[in-house]
Amino acid sequence: MISNFSDLLEMSVSQDEPQRLLMLFALAEGGSGNKKKQRKKQSGTISPVMCVDKLPEEIESFAALVKEADRISTDWNFIIVAGLSGENGVAPTTEDADPYLNQMANGLTMGEDLSRYLIFDRDETPIVME
Repeated sequence: MISNFSDLLEMSVSQDEPQRLLMLFALAEGGSGNKKKQRKKQSGTISPVMCVDKLPEEIESFAALVKEADRISTDWNFIIVAGLSGENGVAPTTEDADPYLNQMANGLTMGEDLSRYLIFDRDETPIVME
């Protein structure tokens, strides 16, 4: 069970084939809801901000990843993560990851289901999108 980003890193390193992590940094903004009709579910829009791919061993910690991302842009509040598996003991390259990162960004823009991804907020809290 993955309950934080460290668990994700540990699990990705323990896979049979080397992994490359695909990360889409996104900005979620709440809709203009009626405060009198507050619901448990929140609505709004999620927009891609930037993408990065890294080998798990290239990520020191969640805090280091956030700091690195913030040097590029602070205009994000979620990290959407997927893993890309290598073959025959060889990790996928950045070039291998590009089409999948594009697919993630396009899927987010088109409002596709995000349940197949792991999502963390800036505090490393796992988020469930419905």
